[in-house]
Amino acid sequence: MGVVETQGLGKRYAAGSVVALEDLTLDLGGGVTGLVGANGAGKSTLIKILLGLLRPTSGSARVLGHDITGAGPQIRQVVGYLPEHDCLPPDMRAIDFVVHMGRMSGLPAAAARERAADVLRHVGLAEERYRLMGTYSTGMKQRAKLAQALVHDPRLVMLDEPTNGLDPAARDDMLGLIRRIGHDFGIPVLVTSHLLGELERVSDHVVVLDAGHLLRSESTRSFLGDTGVLVVEVLEPAGHGSDAQARMGRALAGRGLVCRPRGTLLEIDPTTTAPDVLRDLVRDTAVDLGLGLVRLQAKTGQLEDVFREEAAR
Repeated sequence: MGVVETQGLGKRYAAGSVVALEDLTLDLGGGVTGLVGANGAGKSTLIKILLGLLRPTSGSARVLGHDITGAGPQIRQVVGYLPEHDCLPPDMRAIDFVVHMGRMSGLPAAAARERAADVLRHVGLAEERYRLMGTYSTGMKQRAKLAQALVHDPRLVMLDEPTNGLDPAARDDMLGLIRRIGHDFGIPVLVTSHLLGELERVSDHVVVLDAGHLLRSESTRSFLGDTGVLVVEVLEPAGHGSDAQARMGRALAGRGLVCRPRGTLLEIDPTTTAPDVLRDLVRDTAVDLGLGLVRLQAKTGQLEDVFREEAAR
């Protein structure tokens, strides 16, 4: 049984004229699953449906074995949820808020206090837990939201844009916490983001949505595998101009290779030539032209490639 299973799931608004989700079929397991797509792709809608907060207009879904249509309260009791928008009461201390959320999830008072102290320490708010949350920075508020999602020891955590508004250092810290939850703590995580690169860093599985439609759902390793494309960067010697890329491209084309500029780089399309032979050919071409060979490496896939492929169809 998967952690999250959907079959033909759909959600429409405005008497059916606005599509939020369309015929979504997924089977998600443990670890960290990244749900990626632009704003309006349907990510938040999917999470709210899975929590039983929105009713789908078609299809079905199960979360941890519970049918969403009749088991919303049971689902929310065993799932931790970090909402996208700021929802923290500014006149409450973090410790009081997290204890309260633990009690709301069914924990006895003593257990809620103990768990609140533990999770606030795990998210890095141990020394700030007695401050009013209205005085918190954006990063601290996101950590407090994460703490309340973990306080009741959930069997699944859903995080909606947890890095939203964070500076690079705070984003890295949050991504590290997410990875710890999914791997060190062993709690499955479903995390949404419109920033493709950060999900590549922490996710074991990636689901790509576009305008409510599923583009791809597969392991992150599959997305990031070797594409067969070779990336080349060359440099003119000092005082010899700046047309190294164009010269190298013409020379490689003259040797039967299909290549194209990509920024300051050249990309050589997959070929039947053995990889070692191809690399030697590129190296020798650079030497013949008197160019410095800065970079010669295989290009791995990126999540952006999924959207480029879709746009090209």
